[in-house]
Amino acid sequence: MPRKDPVQLYLDEIEQATPAGIAAALGRLISTGRIAPGERLPTVRDLAGGLGVSPATVSHAWQALSAAGLIVSRGRSGTFVREQSPHWLPARTQSLAGHLSDTRIDLSRGTPDPLLLPALGPALSRVSQRAMTPSYQAPPVIPELLTVLTGSWPYRCESITVVDGALDAISRSLEQVARFGDRVIVEDPGFPPFFDLLEQMGIERLPVAVDAEGIDPAAFQAALAQSPAAVILQPRAHNPTGASMSPGRAEELARLLAASKRAAHTVVIEDDHSGAISTSPDVSLGRWLPERVLHVRSYSKSHGPDLRIAALGGPAALVDRIVSRRMLGPGWTSRMLQTILHELLTDSASMALVFEARHVYFARQKALADALTGFGLPLARADGINAWVPVADERDAIVRLAASGIRVAGGSPFLAVDRSESFIRVTAGALVDDVVPVARAIVAAAGR
Repeated sequence: MPRKDPVQLYLDEIEQATPAGIAAALGRLISTGRIAPGERLPTVRDLAGGLGVSPATVSHAWQALSAAGLIVSRGRSGTFVREQSPHWLPARTQSLAGHLSDTRIDLSRGTPDPLLLPALGPALSRVSQRAMTPSYQAPPVIPELLTVLTGSWPYRCESITVVDGALDAISRSLEQVARFGDRVIVEDPGFPPFFDLLEQMGIERLPVAVDAEGIDPAAFQAALAQSPAAVILQPRAHNPTGASMSPGRAEELARLLAASKRAAHTVVIEDDHSGAISTSPDVSLGRWLPERVLHVRSYSKSHGPDLRIAALGGPAALVDRIVSRRMLGPGWTSRMLQTILHELLTDSASMALVFEARHVYFARQKALADALTGFGLPLARADGINAWVPVADERDAIVRLAASGIRVAGGSPFLAVDRSESFIRVTAGALVDDVVPVARAIVAAAGR
């Protein structure tokens, strides 16, 4: 059967001839595959003529779709449905990749506010002018940083090392405790790169639900019965929900793990990626099961993503294997970077800035939650920088917000299994101005 005239296809789908209505209709056509990646859109003039509106109205819709990362202009060649993100990105990470656009407010990236990061200048001034190291076989962590890390660890662990960021720590931990065909418990929703990593390693995901206090105990107990090799969890400022585990919940999970005969060798890998900016108490299952926990503490959210540095602590038998494997790769994390991190963790001015950032993020999260609740979309205050907002239709919400100049992340990549509910992830930590107009736009786009 011949396809409809290209313009007529759009006219049939558009219910409201407004910028938001046109953008939402095209978003549906793209998400359902009725128009494919790389396909050329009708000209602004042709579509405006068919709808009986001004070209400016269609242009505003095009701008919204471009801001949402769905279409791209190629000058005189026309406007096209955007192709996939760069192929060097893992599958789920591709869908999170941002696109350069003129979005007024970008709440999609999940990165800290650059203005709330401590300045690196004073720390850099104390770094040696030469990239020297005493020996290729020297200890991988400089002594002064190890002392600070040990003193701030949430429990007494046998060994601590430094690696190149939280995901590097998770990857290297999994390489030591899981093999192809094994099962690993993950949070649902959870962090998309974890899902990509497990898929590339040939490891089966065992999704468990997350509530306001962390992993749901009943779902956790059921998953333990399937003999998982490991558990990956985020104890604080969970991405995407912003939930933080209570000490009581952590103790309950540790008790369930210790009692499970089917999970006698299961290792817990904790990603405390936002600890320094979290307002929740430091918590770890390592307090009760130190011999079975690898705890990761990242400084990306508090001190800067480009530092690419995280600490990894746990039983010496596991940590030593990770250190040994790294000696056959990068060897160690730059001691210059370690010196910078040590300075940032001990300098009073830097410490004060991180303390202030924690309270600013708290205030921004509270302002968003209060505003959304006031507009009829109840939302508990999240910890850290991200909030998880339920919507009627993910794609429609993204496009409608883009029409308002607001970019958010879709919830689908964060879901370990398909479900009927839809969500968006909002980086509330990036909300620097009056939150009320943003909250009003989110509620309107949510359609609930």
